[in-house]
Amino acid sequence: MFVIGITGGIGTGKSAVAKIFADKGVRVLDADEISREVTDVGGAAIEEIREWLGDKAIDSRGALNRKFVSSLVFSEKTKLDRLSAIVHRYVLSEIAESLRQEAEKLTKIVVLDVPIPVKNGFLDVCDQVWVVESDVSLRLNRLIERGMEEEDVLRRMSLQMTPEEYAELADVLIDNNADLDALRIQVEKHIKEQLHERGIRI
Repeated sequence: MFVIGITGGIGTGKSAVAKIFADKGVRVLDADEISREVTDVGGAAIEEIREWLGDKAIDSRGALNRKFVSSLVFSEKTKLDRLSAIVHRYVLSEIAESLRQEAEKLTKIVVLDVPIPVKNGFLDVCDQVWVVESDVSLRLNRLIERGMEEEDVLRRMSLQMTPEEYAELADVLIDNNADLDALRIQVEKHIKEQLHERGIRI
């Protein structure tokens, strides 16, 4: 089974690339979605976060109190790193189990949509890493259009890896500075180059 990790900074369009694969019937595991699951009611990460940050970190439903936790961690990188380490450990466990199940089904290819590739072992489960790049101004506009505040976007960007650090990880670089059609053409080209030579047809 061939595992591709798709990553990039916030707003670069990594999920758009993952959707191109999904539209072709490829199994896509979304780390953000799994992260929400493990921090929702009854989620695997809830008790460990409660022990660290206290009862206020959990809302009345028993899910992560995102507003409260964000106010604590996004202003201090050491706290953000610790929260990420906790959540990503559980996310990676879920991903490993999903990959095991896909391998049992003789699935040929799985794509991981992963925001933070280096820490906590995400790279270790990938055969290849595709990094999506985009200019900061475009990323900012996309996220503001989704309803985020500019200040919040810039703060989150500052806490992530730099574009250069992401690029160093890349087996394949995707330039997402044009429209969706251009992105799709580029991804199709890399699919042919990277997968067809391995005998994988999607």
